[in-house]
Amino acid sequence: MPGAILTAPGGINARGDIVGFYNDSTNTAHGFRLSQGTFTTVDFPGFLQTAARSTNNRDDIVGQVDNGPITGPISTSGFLLKHGEFTQIDFPGSNFTGVFGINDPEQMVGNYIVAGINHGFMLDDGVFTSIDVPGALQTFGFGINDRGDIVGFYTDVTGQHGYLLHDGTFDTINVPGATSTQARGISSRDDIVGQYTSAGLTHAFVLRKGTFTTIDVPGATTTFGRGINSIGDVVGNYRVGIVTHGFLANVN
Repeated sequence: MPGAILTAPGGINARGDIVGFYNDSTNTAHGFRLSQGTFTTVDFPGFLQTAARSTNNRDDIVGQVDNGPITGPISTSGFLLKHGEFTQIDFPGSNFTGVFGINDPEQMVGNYIVAGINHGFMLDDGVFTSIDVPGALQTFGFGINDRGDIVGFYTDVTGQHGYLLHDGTFDTINVPGATSTQARGISSRDDIVGQYTSAGLTHAFVLRKGTFTTIDVPGATTTFGRGINSIGDVVGNYRVGIVTHGFLANVN
């Protein structure tokens, strides 16, 4: 994003439209949409900070908003931007809700916090359903495809692990040799994108038909995979030193 000190894409649809967030010169976060080379800022009126996280093929955008530390304890809400109108999303009883994924049927996934514990959720036609991996200490929901398959990650006593939730069954995702794995997005072709840490370094990955492919932006100290579409376009962010940039790659 021109003039930004940080740019972090989070999602991409089949047309190649990218959403994410950037930090301006005051380190305040704003959402963005990048379509056909043109950036559009996405800011929820009345909130200090907006972070767009995902978009579908109907151009709906989801993410999270907050008013930053200037007002005291931060309360974070999710949002849906549809046909130019914002809707605030809050999991009942929680002061933190983040929406990180949306599919074409407009099912949404994310996470919420209660008593310091993260739980994943799905929001379908106004109904929230919690997602908790059995035995996990924390569960996070990040991506959903049009069939309703959900990916995310969880923490247990051994560390961080990715997961796929399909037809009510959890499958663990661990990159071989990694000390931690996070699944962040899933496409309509069942490709899964995320990141893993090995030997102290973080790399993006794509999991396709049981095979992991590593993505490292040349010259980057860390690479994070965030979103993937049906034709294998991957978005995420990478760091060179302390500076964060976005990237677009294709794994076909």
